[in-house]
Amino acid sequence: MAVMQLEDGRTYRDIGAIASQLAVLNVQIDRLPMRENPAVRELLAQDILNVTEKQQILAAFQSELQQFKRADGCQWCDLKVLHPGSPQIYPLMAQSNRTHTHTDPEVLHILAGECVFGFVYSNGCQVQLMLEAEEYIKVPANTEHWFYLTQSLYLKAVQYYTTAQGWVPQYTNRKLKIKN
Repeated sequence: MAVMQLEDGRTYRDIGAIASQLAVLNVQIDRLPMRENPAVRELLAQDILNVTEKQQILAAFQSELQQFKRADGCQWCDLKVLHPGSPQIYPLMAQSNRTHTHTDPEVLHILAGECVFGFVYSNGCQVQLMLEAEEYIKVPANTEHWFYLTQSLYLKAVQYYTTAQGWVPQYTNRKLKIKN
């Protein structure tokens, strides 16, 4: 269940209320339930996945790719697999306290685990949003935000891309008021 915390300490747990709060930033959030697929559920329970297993999971989400292709121009997707032993986790953690933007929309569908996105409103106020399995988020291009994993350090998510360079972060110098 998504949970949004405002800088003043207020929290929202209703996805509709969260979506309303983020609408001013044009950030979209919603539930995107997974179809029942025991083989995919079994793969998602594993920490480490080989290339074939990743491809099996991505194949199960082709209809979502088509949906994001029509709605957002996404051209392909990839599976992000993070856990305490994955080599990508430590560089990610080192950058988690930095705000950044992307030149393309950032579309992420959480399959397992959880993560946190933070946003800065035009008045400088900041909010954080925790996402869990079966939730997705679309952060528009050039929207200032940050991202980090929760204490579980565990996430499996499908990333949807419009261009190869669009997900490269452009870091800003804004100081975070809400600590991760």
